[in-house]
Amino acid sequence: MPDLLSVENLAVTFDIPRRNAFPWSEPLSLRAVNGVEFTLQQGETLGIVGESGCGKSTLARALIRMVPSAGRAVWMGDTDLLSLTPQEMLKYRSEIQMVFQDPLAALDPRMTVGSIIAEPLKTHRPDLTSAQVKERVRVAMEQVSLHPNQINKYPHEFSGGQCQRIGIARALVVEPKLIICDEPVSALDVSIQAQVINLLMKLQREMNLSLIFIAHDLSVVKHVSHRVMVLYLGRVMEIADRDTLFADPKHPYTKALLSAVPIPDPRIERDRKVMMLDGELPSPLDPPSGCVFRTRCPIAKDVCAETPPRLVGDTHKTACHFAE
Repeated sequence: MPDLLSVENLAVTFDIPRRNAFPWSEPLSLRAVNGVEFTLQQGETLGIVGESGCGKSTLARALIRMVPSAGRAVWMGDTDLLSLTPQEMLKYRSEIQMVFQDPLAALDPRMTVGSIIAEPLKTHRPDLTSAQVKERVRVAMEQVSLHPNQINKYPHEFSGGQCQRIGIARALVVEPKLIICDEPVSALDVSIQAQVINLLMKLQREMNLSLIFIAHDLSVVKHVSHRVMVLYLGRVMEIADRDTLFADPKHPYTKALLSAVPIPDPRIERDRKVMMLDGELPSPLDPPSGCVFRTRCPIAKDVCAETPPRLVGDTHKTACHFAE
């Protein structure tokens, strides 16, 4: 069975105007995503983690063609999404939907809940009658535990968690195969986070959905993901199945991220050694030579400044010259 999505050498570059320069000066080149590769199976969840500014959201937007990109993103074994024209891409947009970080900002305050959820159907299913659209909206609302009698309310009448459920219902109404979740619970209270995450996992089981789940909270990623990919300055540092990566991380950056997660046992937390990273995330306008992580890596050697490490391995892949 072919992969649902196979991404090869994905790159996103932005041109940044130079400050105090002549209008005809060459712009600076910012490589936000650089050579990312991964695969995704039907019904699988891929968690993506990394610090702010490492390219997680840009990667998500590149996959749905919201930003210009290069490389290949092969959908169901035969269609390269990145090579399609906007008109050709339209028929695939119903199969790949997105849930955004800020639930209120993602919803139009002038539209009712029913109109918000029904909006994708106007584009992707113009053949449906008004009665059929209304029925699909009702089913989608029930799938996310919203009562259909709330269909004529506006987003400001709902809590943050309920607004995120509306966003999920809007994604579900066109019956997609893949939903990209860009930090969908970071703006919610902890108790509401758990409800939304459990809802996503329940819908995945019932509808055989694939998920790309972007988050900062590693405990959330561990709970929801089948595999985890670690990004740093737009490059993949490590990718493995969830249990392997959390039990036996190979890359120093992954170890540092996991070390920062608190353990809810005061005796273990008090005695364990926390791996601290020196310095700040370098500017993507001027990334380090060789390995982009070398300026903060505790085991960096001369070769790290000279040669970028390749992502190697079978099911557990690591981009490090000295990975254990």
